[in-house]
Amino acid sequence: MIFSLLGLVILMLGSANAQSITFLRIGTGSTAGTYYPIGTLIASVISNPPGSRPCEAGGSCGVPGLIATAQTTHGSVENIYGVASGSFDTALAQSDMVAAAYNGKGIFRKKKNEPVTSLRVIANLYPEDIHLVVRRGAEIKSVGDLKGKRVSIDVPGSGTRENAKQILKVYGLSTKDIDAVTADPDKAVTMILQDSLDAFFFVAGYPVSAVSELADAGKIDLLPIEGKVAEKFLTEHSYYSVSEIPADTYRELKTVLTLAVSTQWIVNADMPDELVYEMTRALWHPENRHLLDRGHVKGKLILPETALKGVSIPLHPGAERYYREIGVITD
Repeated sequence: MIFSLLGLVILMLGSANAQSITFLRIGTGSTAGTYYPIGTLIASVISNPPGSRPCEAGGSCGVPGLIATAQTTHGSVENIYGVASGSFDTALAQSDMVAAAYNGKGIFRKKKNEPVTSLRVIANLYPEDIHLVVRRGAEIKSVGDLKGKRVSIDVPGSGTRENAKQILKVYGLSTKDIDAVTADPDKAVTMILQDSLDAFFFVAGYPVSAVSELADAGKIDLLPIEGKVAEKFLTEHSYYSVSEIPADTYRELKTVLTLAVSTQWIVNADMPDELVYEMTRALWHPENRHLLDRGHVKGKLILPETALKGVSIPLHPGAERYYREIGVITD
């Protein structure tokens, strides 16, 4: 009996070793946001470790031999540079930040002498909503009331930080007009609970655990970004769209009109075409649909028919090949 089990283990190890293993790092964001759970979900969808049951037998329908893991980061800007430098194999990033990096505009024009032209897109995923979270009792009823208040605009390396500056600017404010605090979402939650912060910006697909925690404690409200100022903002920033956070997404908070940008799954141009093709196919494999639908509220919005929506930089050739095969690209 013991020898039989030992032989089975050796056989299994030999089979696993015979199949090449590829490890993949996905840059995401804070655990308090949406990038990390979505990145973890994508990792589970595309992974197929050696020894997994076959897809047709109810097992993994990911890329054979691939083991993907999600890594926490500061967000879009860090993820973009991480993919470009090889720190991450792939990552999630805001569509506006991806376009700015590829074209060398905005913050990327200031930080580097050349555009980040090695970026490629695998898929557009889901919309991210601008959460402008304000502490109850801080006497903030409008964006203009942020003047002189303690406001976190997130940390360097996050897309939220750049979005916050853009929002403040359209309302006639700058970081000099507020008591600007550099805090990631986790720290911002703690500071709100301690009454040492008045407001913070957070760009993420609802529901966001950080906001849920504060709403459950009855500590916050969400400020709308709407009206003529929002309309002006949309004319100046084409990557944004009108959105709303529905009532009761967060406990006892009413519907809030706001703006949104899209999340894109990015990769470096030098990643092998065949690997990206297999990753793209795994993402949209029919047998993986239930994982996306049940894994996160935003997972339901990750759909092949919107995979190219808002994509303004080149697709990776491996992803493009798959989209041509399924008819999403028809030229």
